[in-house]
Amino acid sequence: MAFSLYDASVANYLQTLGAVGGFLDRGLKHFRDNNIDPETMVEARLAPDMLPLRFQIISVAQHSRGAIEGVQSGEFRPPASKTPYDYAGLQGLVAQTREALEGWTPEAVNALGGRDVVFHLGEHKLPFTAEGFLMSFSLPNFYFHATTAYDILRTNGVPLGKRDFMGRMKMKK
Repeated sequence: MAFSLYDASVANYLQTLGAVGGFLDRGLKHFRDNNIDPETMVEARLAPDMLPLRFQIISVAQHSRGAIEGVQSGEFRPPASKTPYDYAGLQGLVAQTREALEGWTPEAVNALGGRDVVFHLGEHKLPFTAEGFLMSFSLPNFYFHATTAYDILRTNGVPLGKRDFMGRMKMKK
């Protein structure tokens, strides 16, 4: 079996985005069941010098859908950290991101291989190939932010386990 750019990126994004959507839903249920305003979680952090749940979820979207779109356009920029989302808006962002990525075919993603991608970070420009960008920058960031979002909810009492983070696995048929 050949392993493609689509398999390495979009297929993994979709699996984890399904999990992120699921643990956000479990979080909402937990907050409602325990009379906790879910809006207080939007700005929850693991540590004072870390960015809040809102930024983690925005980054999950940016480092998945935004990464594929960045490879397509040849440019990628970090997400805006001050985008105003409430809890429901974060759930919607995850759903929209999944929907957009489900629209990408393996052929279309695989055709992006070998393209140049420039990551703009302020005045700095970091050059990548599509494969290098997705595998060494986008995917590690995607998993970091998904894990941090999970950890923020878990540390705030949401009853989550490893299976909640794993999402739907690709089992042999």
